[in-house]
Amino acid sequence: MSHVLGQVEDLREQCREALAKIGSLAALQEERVRFLGKKGEITRLLRMLGTLSPEERPRVGSTVNELRDEMEMAFEAAKMRLEVLEAEKEEERGRLDVTLPCRGRGWGSFHPVVQVMHEVIDVFLGLGYSVALGPEIEDDFHNFEALNIPSYHPARDMQDTFYVEGNRLLRTHTSPVQVRSMLRWGAPLRIICPGKVFRRDSDPTHSPMFHQLEGLLVDRDVSIADLKGSLEAFAKAMFGPEVKARYRASYFPFTEPSMEMDVSCVACGGKNPSCRICKGSGWLEISGLGMVHPNVLRAGGIDPTVYNGFAWGMGLDRIALLKYDVRDLRFFFDGDVTFLSRGGMR
Repeated sequence: MSHVLGQVEDLREQCREALAKIGSLAALQEERVRFLGKKGEITRLLRMLGTLSPEERPRVGSTVNELRDEMEMAFEAAKMRLEVLEAEKEEERGRLDVTLPCRGRGWGSFHPVVQVMHEVIDVFLGLGYSVALGPEIEDDFHNFEALNIPSYHPARDMQDTFYVEGNRLLRTHTSPVQVRSMLRWGAPLRIICPGKVFRRDSDPTHSPMFHQLEGLLVDRDVSIADLKGSLEAFAKAMFGPEVKARYRASYFPFTEPSMEMDVSCVACGGKNPSCRICKGSGWLEISGLGMVHPNVLRAGGIDPTVYNGFAWGMGLDRIALLKYDVRDLRFFFDGDVTFLSRGGMR
C-alpha cells in the first residue's frame, strides 16, 4: 500500500510543477490528457488497486479519487487563468488608441478631363465668351435639322447616333446648345458649350461617351481672322507661347467655309521624325472650325443678311491626352484611382 500512496504524492507534485509551467491552452490540454485521460496517470493508479488486499483498497482508492478531484479542479482553474491571459493578448493585438490622430484619406481631385475643361473654359472666359449648357438627350431638330443636316444628308452617317424612345437621341455634339442659345438670346452672341456627347465608337482614341467644347460667335462683320485669333490665343494659353498653328480646308455641313486646325506637336515641336505623338508629321489636329452656315443662322432665328459668325468644336478628351501624354483614352474612364491621382493630374 505504501508504494501506491508514495506514487500518489509523486503524481500530485508532478501535476503542480506541470501546471506552473504551462503557458497555453493547447499545452494545458496535453497535460490534462497525460494526467486524467483514459490512459493517463490516474487511470494507471486505479488499475494498481487490484494488487492490494481487500482491506487496503478502500483507503488507497479514496486517496486516488481525492487526487483526481484535486487535479480536475487545478486544471479548471488553470484553464480559466489561461483564457483570461489569451483574451488580454488578443485585445492588445487589436488595441485601438482612440486618442491618436486619425490617418485620414487622401484628398480627392478633379478628373483629368474635367481639369482640362476648366482650363479651356477659363481661357475663353478671358476672351469674353460665356458658358451655355443644354440637355444631353436631344431631339432631331436641334441635333441635326437646325444644323443643316436633313434626314437624307450623308453627314448623319458620320455621327453613328444612339437613339432612345420617342424619336429622341443622345446628342452627338454640343452644337444643339448653339441653336438653343440663338433661339433664346438672338444676336450678338458669344458662347462656349462644354459637355458630354455620345457616339457609337470605342477604341484607344475614341469613346462612346466623350467631352466636347464648342464655341459660337455671332455679330456684324465677323471674319475668319477673328476666329483664328480666338483659337490661337487658346492654343498658346493651353500648350505654351511657342506653339504654332496651321489650317486645312475641310467640310462640315454647319459651316462654310470649313477648316481644321492643327498645332505643332506638343511633344517634339515637329523636330522628331519618330515621335509617337505626331507620328513624325510635326502637327496635331485639335479642332474643326468655320464660318456659320446661313441656314444654321436662319434655324436659330437670326437674319444672315445682317449677322454672320464663326463656330468651332474640339474634343476635350483629346486635349487631355496631349496635355498629360496619355496613350489610351480608355485610361480616363477605367476608374483606376492610382492612374487618375498620379503626379501632374491634380
